Amino acid sequence: MNAVLLAVIIMVGLSLARVHVVLSLILGAVVGGLFAGLPLTDTENGATGVLTHFQNGIKGGAGIALSYALLGAFAMAIAHSGVPKALADKAILMVKHAKHGGVKWAVFGVIVLLACLSQNLIPIHIAFILLLIPPLLTVFNELKLDRRLITCLITFGLVNTYMFVPYGFGDIFLNEIIMANLVKSGLDVSGISVVKAMSIPALGMLTGLFVAIFISYRKPRIYDNAKTQAVKGNDEQLIDNNMGFKIIVTLIAIIAAFIIQLNTNSLILGSMSGFAIFMATGVVGWNQADDVFNDGIKMMAMIGFIMISAQGFAEVMSATGHIQPLVQSAVEMFGANKALASLAMLMVGLVVTMGIGSSFSTVPIIATIYVPLCMAMGFSPMATLALVASAGVLGDAGSPASDSTLGPTMGLNVDGQHDHIKDSVIPTFIHYNIPLILFGWLASMVL
Repeated sequence: MNAVLLAVIIMVGLSLARVHVVLSLILGAVVGGLFAGLPLTDTENGATGVLTHFQNGIKGGAGIALSYALLGAFAMAIAHSGVPKALADKAILMVKHAKHGGVKWAVFGVIVLLACLSQNLIPIHIAFILLLIPPLLTVFNELKLDRRLITCLITFGLVNTYMFVPYGFGDIFLNEIIMANLVKSGLDVSGISVVKAMSIPALGMLTGLFVAIFISYRKPRIYDNAKTQAVKGNDEQLIDNNMGFKIIVTLIAIIAAFIIQLNTNSLILGSMSGFAIFMATGVVGWNQADDVFNDGIKMMAMIGFIMISAQGFAEVMSATGHIQPLVQSAVEMFGANKALASLAMLMVGLVVTMGIGSSFSTVPIIATIYVPLCMAMGFSPMATLALVASAGVLGDAGSPASDSTLGPTMGLNVDGQHDHIKDSVIPTFIHYNIPLILFGWLASMVL
């Protein structure tokens, strides 16, 4: 059996058995590495052990963790301004004084819009979830919305945007990762439009979203509002005469963070700058700055640890040398049949990304293998781009270790009524990974 496949099966199986994702990643990496013949620890003859490979991967994830921590601090500063709470209170009033149908669609639109903007215009990624979702849980309960649908709405905006729109995180994924690795692997990408290449896979995710809204989760679902209110606390509001000023400062901080991140390619610097603006204007007082900053780091701590562990898992999987045989054996089964070979590569991409939890980390691993195979089998450069990108994205939406599922869970489960695996991982896997396989395969055939 292939070591990578075994490791992913163990990781996913343990996660489904409610073992913590970090432990599942570590155990999966250890078993996969040992199965591939790697020693557990470094040996006297110079062989590098599984634990060392894992630790080397962790080092590579340190920057990711720091970025998430500072994004959390910036997001907490936005929350401290009171602007998200004020917006949530207005939404609650809309529910009380308007028809539920109109409010429901407005809520859907706001969630998807903010999820999309978090990848491009306001690059705070999943940090927006904990600002927006917990205050709106009473709205969801009042409207009897299925929280699995809310997860699908959030994940659509998080994933579909970076895989289709080449700005912000999308610029990093499409240009700095996809295009750069295609060139590195020997493919001529001159004249290729990434937007055109990814339009078909993006349409697949849109199809999955419509299925979730109009078929899968259209029925009302009842939650215990007492539990939600207990977590939410006192709703009594004081009139804030400075709210207009705080809104202006919040907009300035967000715009400044976006511009700085865009010009420096540093989420860390952008987040720090936004936080500094809140402090300089007094929206976050000097005597409050430490508490706000620490709360933001705590908010993102679990995701940071999981992403670090996923980097360690990826390093061990790469060290096994079993990724290339996994791809080659899958493709060789179908000979010169491009349709079946394309499907095989997409399925392998799903398996690898499910284990790693990050499409950004998957692409460099599979591009070096997929590009020569695609060139040898006669796929066009644009079809190759669509195939590699789709294979990389597959699993991001449905992996227990992905921030695209962890983020919604953290926001929706603050009252203990949303299960990570059953209510986030499985719904997003069904509604996005299956359409991505079908539409990614179609793109590889027609482009």
